[in-house]
Amino acid sequence: MKGIIGVIAGDIIGSSREFNPIKTKDFKLFNEYSRFTDDTVMTLAIASWLLKNKDSKDVLISEIKHFGNLYPYAGYGRMFKQWLRDEDSKPYGSWANGSAMRVAPVAWVGESLNEVQKLAEISACVTHNHVEAIKGAKATADAIYLARIGFNKDEIKEHIENEYEYDLSRKLSDIRNYYDFEISCEKSVPEAIICFLEACDYEDAIRNAVSLGGDADTQAAIAGGIASVYWDVNAKIAAQSIARLDTNLLEVFIHFHELYE
Repeated sequence: MKGIIGVIAGDIIGSSREFNPIKTKDFKLFNEYSRFTDDTVMTLAIASWLLKNKDSKDVLISEIKHFGNLYPYAGYGRMFKQWLRDEDSKPYGSWANGSAMRVAPVAWVGESLNEVQKLAEISACVTHNHVEAIKGAKATADAIYLARIGFNKDEIKEHIENEYEYDLSRKLSDIRNYYDFEISCEKSVPEAIICFLEACDYEDAIRNAVSLGGDADTQAAIAGGIASVYWDVNAKIAAQSIARLDTNLLEVFIHFHELYE
């Protein structure tokens, strides 16, 4: 299975390691603490927006708030929680990786790189309107879209480095030695992309992301969103992830998957 299942599975697999970091690729993928978090909820909120009206920022805000308030304990940051409660819905200048973790659906809906970048920026800027957050969302969406239309890893790497000036030449074996919990786009999106670039299949990309010992669910969600275009998510991982979604989330996932993936 390909598509945003890669984000969902990455989130669920990484969830038990978000505050229990490890520095190894040798771990059990699912355990009793594996659950969907804000990465999955917000990804499906973006999917719901695109299903309803991709041209409306009001619908985007409405869907993010709707899903966010349905799952108030999914793991949002403090400022995002406040935004969910506020009536004015103004963006608050966030540079965090929440913009990148939720962006994957736009890369399946956009019919050109330009449209994907436009949708990625819109999806980010209603909350995460800092330049680095928009950059992280667009870089993630670009990687997914380019993989979707047949670009190979070297071509994806070259585009991201040239377009966004991310250093993707570093090795995970070096990054792992110093890396810590990091929520900024600037210091987590490039690392997540490298997790994909060094992988040999979807599962390997997720193991790479979790093994950095950082914001494991989000980095696995971002890496997984790219990897699940390049490779299939195997049936067992997909099934175990889907089984952890409730009816509301599952309905959006199935609808989006049937239309776009």
